Amino acid sequence: MPDLTIPPTPPVYLSALLAREDLGLRQIAGPSDPDTAIHWAHVSEMPDPYPYLLGGELLLTAGVHIPEAAGSGTYFADYVSRIVEAGGVALGFGVAPVHDTVPRALVAACDDYDLPLLEVPPPTPFTRVARAVWQLMAQARLAELRRVTEAQQSLAAAASRPDPVPSVLRQLAQRVSGRAVLYGPDGTEIAAAGRGASGVETRETREALAGLARVVRPPAASASSPTPPNSSMSASPTSPTSATDTVPGAHLAAYALGTGQGFVLGIAAPDRAPGDHTIASVAAVLLSLLTGEHQSRTGADRSSALVRLLLGAPPEDVASLLGGDRWLVVHATPGTGTTTAPDPVAASALGAALGSALIDLAPEVVRVLVPADREPAPQPGWTLGVSAAVTPEDWPAADTHAARALARARATRPPLVRHGSSGRAGLAELLPHDEAEAHARTLLAPLAAHPALVETLRTWLSLHGSWDRTAVALAVHRNTVRQRIARCAALLETDLDDPDVRMELWFGLRHL
Repeated sequence: MPDLTIPPTPPVYLSALLAREDLGLRQIAGPSDPDTAIHWAHVSEMPDPYPYLLGGELLLTAGVHIPEAAGSGTYFADYVSRIVEAGGVALGFGVAPVHDTVPRALVAACDDYDLPLLEVPPPTPFTRVARAVWQLMAQARLAELRRVTEAQQSLAAAASRPDPVPSVLRQLAQRVSGRAVLYGPDGTEIAAAGRGASGVETRETREALAGLARVVRPPAASASSPTPPNSSMSASPTSPTSATDTVPGAHLAAYALGTGQGFVLGIAAPDRAPGDHTIASVAAVLLSLLTGEHQSRTGADRSSALVRLLLGAPPEDVASLLGGDRWLVVHATPGTGTTTAPDPVAASALGAALGSALIDLAPEVVRVLVPADREPAPQPGWTLGVSAAVTPEDWPAADTHAARALARARATRPPLVRHGSSGRAGLAELLPHDEAEAHARTLLAPLAAHPALVETLRTWLSLHGSWDRTAVALAVHRNTVRQRIARCAALLETDLDDPDVRMELWFGLRHL
């Protein structure tokens, strides 16, 4: 037998094809099994159709290839046996114009080899039979897609219930008409749901399913296990992500959850429809989210850190739980200069790309707290502002610096701007910080009561006095920028066109 290339689509059952009154088909030989599955229709007048069949076909022929003396020899037995060997599931014989009736020897051969034989009446062309197969297949595919979609929605709803893991298992078991089991890292059943046919509930089935779960469990969670017979896997033999097997009365499947946590989803069902793998995969993803994060040490530490912060603990006391002593604050917006609200899924993907799950999705900006050892890189579709590396007690200042860097990035249009990225020691470093800060407060005292003026002046100076870029960075009209800068000049009683004045003001703003 060749390897049958059966498509992963719902089949057309022979009984449905025979029920089409417009075709007028009549079964005249072979077993009358209503569950005979047809995956496609093929027309051939070759005396040996074996090389042209993939398996699962309804083969249609008008008998052009039949020699005159065929009835007295083994021609029909050889012909039918080759169809069966190739995986053909039924034979349709067209009456007229070559033959007035179906040859009796062909009927006998089909009975001998248990191949259903259909009589195709003269008014029915083969193209109509083939079209009927495709129509029934399309209807079955649409029904399967609808079933999968409804299952996905019900699984997502189950995951949001107060008891999400049992709810997802119950819904999955219902959708596959079988039994769903969640195995822990040590191989024990943590939760199970559903009851199927008798073959699903046998001791042999339970043991085989537990064995299949051991196969897909990562090596770190369990010792390597031998591969069960008749099983198929996706991924490497040492650590597959899923595997299937069959035992009398049940189809088995196992899915590894998460990234090495050791949890496994097992499914036993009396039948396996084409959409069952998709449904099970959705359930596996949901169960991975429900088990992985809460069971991992990283997730527990992160939750503990956030709770301690909410209860008033200083940031420096909880930073070690989050995984680092020095941090970067990243501000990001989609695209360049857009005010579109960030998408939650895209924000999560951004956090993953930056190497951090500490994400804050604000109305117009995404903020990510990143360990300093993970240097952010430009991300396609995002504009980023990155602070300097700071210790936890300086997180608020770093947040402000990241916001300013993002504003500059939006104005000047590079994909990423770092705060203080020059890295060169300047003249400002020669003055003690306390003295520089005191001078800055005195210099800018007239603006102290006007934060908007201070931020406008800072942005305007950083962008070399560009009205348009400052307006973009602050998301205001350029006339508003002009009015604010004029107000700053009046309050400071100075000429902002003087480069020395600008330099001194920038020096003060750097240290304020």
